[in-house]
Amino acid sequence: MDNKNLTVIREIILLGFSKDPTINSGLFVLFFVIYVVTFFGNALMIHIVLQNSQLHIPMYYFLCILSILDLCYSTTILPKLLADLFSSYRAILIWGCGIQIYVTLLVEGCECLLLATMAYDRYVAICQPLHYPVVMCWSMCYKMTALIFVASFLMCTLPSLLSPIAICYNQMNHFMCELLAFLKLACNTISFSELQIFCISFISLLLPFVFILGSYACILSSILNIQSAGRSKAFSTCSSHLAVVGLYFGTAMFMYFGPSSQYSTNLEKYSSIFYVIISPMLNPLIYSFNNKKIKDLCKAMLKKKVI
Repeated sequence: MDNKNLTVIREIILLGFSKDPTINSGLFVLFFVIYVVTFFGNALMIHIVLQNSQLHIPMYYFLCILSILDLCYSTTILPKLLADLFSSYRAILIWGCGIQIYVTLLVEGCECLLLATMAYDRYVAICQPLHYPVVMCWSMCYKMTALIFVASFLMCTLPSLLSPIAICYNQMNHFMCELLAFLKLACNTISFSELQIFCISFISLLLPFVFILGSYACILSSILNIQSAGRSKAFSTCSSHLAVVGLYFGTAMFMYFGPSSQYSTNLEKYSSIFYVIISPMLNPLIYSFNNKKIKDLCKAMLKKKVI
């Protein structure tokens, strides 16, 4: 028996981006700014929604949930990444690696289902406005939220918990513990895990994406029948949502469709930046603060602080 199979691996070495101190200093500044913008942007969005009763409607409720998910996403990954940029020994304990993987999988699944739910919310608001108060009542919103988290756990997190992978290597060419990169550390063949990932990706990524496209096809059809004044506002709302959807689903599907062995680890690493780091920063900027009501409330809040 190979001795490496008998070794108990207690930590994973993350190779990160570079060993050059100059490059790492530049990356630290970049990712630190991104984390600050992400943290305060999403925290501000949550604060504004909670403090203003006029925003206590399903659309802003779901935006608040999106901000909470993005805060979980970035806080799970970025503090460790920032610390590693100034460390010569970039290790993470195996249980810490597991937390990163499981939290990332849970949040990814929740965000895909949440974006689909938000598309449905916009579909009902624009295409069936008279039915909106009944269809999107608060009890239904709470049930949808619970379903999102339960479905994400059952689809994305539970299969990984029930199928642990024995690893024989402890060096990962990544800046975080990511499932596809983690599979490359396995002792045995990963064909079953690759098939499992493909099936889960089909359900949690492709189906919500198709549902979103279908919802917006109906929305577009309705918008074309709206008078020009209302059409501009509706297009603005929809374009913001589609910008988030395109960035998030595009990079995630690029990563997860197809066996992990077909992708280079560098490709996985740099693709992960978009949906793990960039997307949580852009969500409040594109989706929330592009909204006139949110901007007006931010201005009013700043005036109060100044006074």
